[in-house]
Amino acid sequence: PYVTGPLLRPVTPGKGRYAKALMGLTLGAAAVTTVGDVIRRARTTGLLEAGTLPSSPSGAAPGPTGGDDDEAGPPLPPALQRITGGSAVTAMTSAVVTVATLWSAETAAARLFRRTPLDLGSGPLAYAAAILGWDFLYYWNHRLSHESRWLWATHVVHHSSERYNLSTALRQPVAEALTIYVPYGLLSLLGVRPALVMDARALNLIYQFWIHTEVIRSIGPLEAVFNSPSHHRAHHGSNSRYLDRNHGSILIVWDKLFGTFEPEGEPVVYGLTRNIETVNPARIATHEWAAIARDVFRSRTWGDRVSYLVRGPGWAGAREG
Repeated sequence: PYVTGPLLRPVTPGKGRYAKALMGLTLGAAAVTTVGDVIRRARTTGLLEAGTLPSSPSGAAPGPTGGDDDEAGPPLPPALQRITGGSAVTAMTSAVVTVATLWSAETAAARLFRRTPLDLGSGPLAYAAAILGWDFLYYWNHRLSHESRWLWATHVVHHSSERYNLSTALRQPVAEALTIYVPYGLLSLLGVRPALVMDARALNLIYQFWIHTEVIRSIGPLEAVFNSPSHHRAHHGSNSRYLDRNHGSILIVWDKLFGTFEPEGEPVVYGLTRNIETVNPARIATHEWAAIARDVFRSRTWGDRVSYLVRGPGWAGAREG
């Protein structure tokens, strides 16, 4: 956030000098894409009646070429295919930047704290509220990072290691500013001072560091309440029983309350369900974003394009068998 935040500030709606240009780019690219979609449909199945929109079968993933409009018919000229796909990627990318920067600016802790009459002060109870509140929101944000491909594209960096040790904890995302989360600034609306919110964040990160180890097998009865190396080893497993489990940070009780807890049992296989087989840091950090761009490029409806971004990672993988 200390790097990407300042870099994206010039395009933040309402604040940056290039924000209007980015919005114009989004709308223009979306218009070009829509025109390409209309031409494609006219060449394959004919134009739809006024007032109707193309859509994919309910809940279905598209076929290899994307979308539900794969009927036989003359294909678009290659140049028009590239223009439509490229403008779709441009529209989605600029929309992501616009939404993410606006969301970050509007939900900042300092901004929300100015809007509330509440102030819990800086005593022990205020710190406890900050730590507990951050931990609760972290559970949901971490869970969303596994259930939405948009967020997974950033979080996947942390899960890409096929080994599990303290260095795994240092595999941190570089593009969180391009995502949206349940805002931690909500704590400030409840009276938690922004400085305490940042302290809670720091404590959260420190706690998570030490649980990335295979050396400590168990912490005994404390595992009923607290996250532990054992619980987090399971979280990093690519075994089917461990997928999308144990999202808690300091406390594991959130997983037990909301049905995502899985104790460590069978040997954990670390890494991704499909490992990317590289140690190139740039490739590790960007491979899922590149995959999203490829899927959006070849999609044929806006429904599919948006789904490739916001639905779960498994939705995109399902179409590939």
